[in-house]
Amino acid sequence: MWGEEPDPTRDWSAERLYDSAKGHLDRGTYEQAIEHYEKLDARFPFGLLAMQGQLDLIYAYYKLHRPASALAAADRFIKLHPRHPNVDYAYYLKGLVRFVGDSSVIDRFFAKDVSEHDSSALLQAFRAFEELVQRFPESRYADDSRQRMQYLKNLLALHEIHVARYYMKRGAWLAAANRARYVVENYQRTPAVSDALAIMMIAYRKMGFDDLSADAARVLRLNDPDDAGLGATRSTPAP
Repeated sequence: MWGEEPDPTRDWSAERLYDSAKGHLDRGTYEQAIEHYEKLDARFPFGLLAMQGQLDLIYAYYKLHRPASALAAADRFIKLHPRHPNVDYAYYLKGLVRFVGDSSVIDRFFAKDVSEHDSSALLQAFRAFEELVQRFPESRYADDSRQRMQYLKNLLALHEIHVARYYMKRGAWLAAANRARYVVENYQRTPAVSDALAIMMIAYRKMGFDDLSADAARVLRLNDPDDAGLGATRSTPAP
């Protein structure tokens, strides 16, 4: 169209487009990298360079903080190349995108009223890493994914504890006990289990379920002999 500047890359080969995109990626000029990777994908959609470019494009979107584009590109790569030797990297990037993309959620997690908490973002990040570990347990990215999963698991358990304390302050003892029991049943081997047992002990006693309260106290002593049942009332620091 008249007035448009000609595209200087219009006659470039796949190799030149890829080399240029990779150079921008290595230098951290992600917008230019994305532009050239997208042109490579549009003009030369087949072959080894195209597949590597599609993987690099996911990373470039991730570094430029464009999570929706990164997730879409990762899902597309997984769908098109499910047996690619580096498909585990696409799964790992999906986890990183959700983990880092939700960092603002994590930062604000303990700063807002507990009644407004939404743990779905944390759960999505956890499940993304979980999928990688389940599909590729020997992947080079599996150990890092497991560490991130444990961190997210601790946060999810803390979320339940904060909600349980919210209910306790309002005298909703059954709701508090149910939230605490969920932690004990689903987030074992997290620091929040002791707090959950202490909440169950107090909530059940308030409702007159002395046997259940005694059971919670017994398990609490077994799990954390130094805890005197104060876990239900002490504040929990942000991670």
